[in-house]
Amino acid sequence: MPTSSEVKILIIGAGPTGLGAAKRIDDLHKQGLTSASYLLLEKMEEPGGLASTDTTPEGFLFDVGGHVIFSHYSYFDQALEQALPKDADWFTHPRVSYVRSHNTWVAYPYQNNIFQLPPEAQVKAINGLVDAYAQSIVVQQKPTNFDEWIIRHMGSGIADMFMRPYNYKVWGIPTPLMQCNWLGERVAAPDLKSVISNLIRKKEAGNWGPNATFKFPAHGGTHGVWKAVVKTLPQDKIKLGTAVTRIDPADKIAYCSDGSEIKYEKCISTMGVDRLVDILPTNSNAKATPETVRNAAKGLVYSTTHVIGIGLRGEACPEVANMCWMYFPEDNTPFYRATVFSNYSSNLCPQKGTKLKTLRQADGNNTHYTEAREGPYWSLMLEVCESAHKPVNRSTMVEEAIQGCVNTGLIKASDDIVSTYHRNFDHGYPTPTLNRDSCIAVVLPYLQKNLDIWSRGRFGAWKYEVANQDHSFMQGVEAVDNILYGTPELTVNNPDWVNSHTNNERNFKT
Repeated sequence: MPTSSEVKILIIGAGPTGLGAAKRIDDLHKQGLTSASYLLLEKMEEPGGLASTDTTPEGFLFDVGGHVIFSHYSYFDQALEQALPKDADWFTHPRVSYVRSHNTWVAYPYQNNIFQLPPEAQVKAINGLVDAYAQSIVVQQKPTNFDEWIIRHMGSGIADMFMRPYNYKVWGIPTPLMQCNWLGERVAAPDLKSVISNLIRKKEAGNWGPNATFKFPAHGGTHGVWKAVVKTLPQDKIKLGTAVTRIDPADKIAYCSDGSEIKYEKCISTMGVDRLVDILPTNSNAKATPETVRNAAKGLVYSTTHVIGIGLRGEACPEVANMCWMYFPEDNTPFYRATVFSNYSSNLCPQKGTKLKTLRQADGNNTHYTEAREGPYWSLMLEVCESAHKPVNRSTMVEEAIQGCVNTGLIKASDDIVSTYHRNFDHGYPTPTLNRDSCIAVVLPYLQKNLDIWSRGRFGAWKYEVANQDHSFMQGVEAVDNILYGTPELTVNNPDWVNSHTNNERNFKT
């Protein structure tokens, strides 16, 4: 017979959103403010979700994407400080980020540092900015898509040299097919006077955005953060290696991969909302999901992210030795972003005395060395997008990425590669297509109002603008408060407000 249990709140998924929900309930338990029971289910054997970290056989750590810690919320800060309370648990870094364009490095944001481009490219950029400024005086209506937003704010020069090709490499979809409501703090709109001033003075403009300074855990990669958060929770409330395969919303029962059945009153689901709708019933005897909801869920678009890691012997080349991450809009490399991952923490690579064999040199030569040799070691983490609009060859991807590193000056052809890593994540980016808002406006309210399911998180709510780790964590926290107290959920419903305020204080019952 299958085992069964009953809880007030069932939480599906132990990524940042699910852990935020569990953390909030546990905090309320400790303060005597609720007795609501809960259970956190996770299909993987470890928590973390898309905020996880893998280790290669040679001992290099790679996150499942470019994650760093920065925050808009005091509650999030406090949770992480409780999990990792020592100064030695963290490194704090200023963002050092550049764009590889026209065979040179242009400081991020690209649109504010065009003086670092060759003269011909500078002229093209300035002409486009002047045209955009002139047009903005007479055009009053809002842009209808991301491409119009780019032209309106940056002009055709920067659009063609950076914004269009880069965003296609990131999202795997042409910019005219994307909306622009998601932008907020994600994209810096240039000020023409500042751009010209920086151009004349050859002054680098930086420190834009919420991650101008960021934190990173000293040990374990990003996964180390969420493993530490899990340790602050009661372990009997967490069930790993257990996927929810079917939900009966009429009787409010979740059927699990291990044969167990969980009866709940309310559910916070962090799985992709497209997947969630798929496991809801279709027959009329079990609260069938309307076709309008199913069609809306099918209308949501995502891209797959491939993470490629390269472990190298020696020291990073001087040009990139102090960089954090870099952007690559041009077609001389398949990846859109590269991170000098070893710069985040010395513990992400094998220590200097470790002896490793050379797998190959970057140019493919593997005949030079047969014996293992000592380091030091460093690492690069690369990200490649795959989508219906942007297919890739998975069998040649690692080789193409290594060649791209040589093409763009990240590594030399003679550099020793001692470890490689490749993993793809089917749901990598929730794409803000033109119809995204209309789709989630159908799906999310239906699930909450009719089925008592709060679909939240990066792919649960499908809002990239509030899909960072702090946002995702707080979506879980705020879902709990909404369930227990009716408190408004600010993050999922008011992204622009949330992103315009730092260290927001929530009206928590504490």
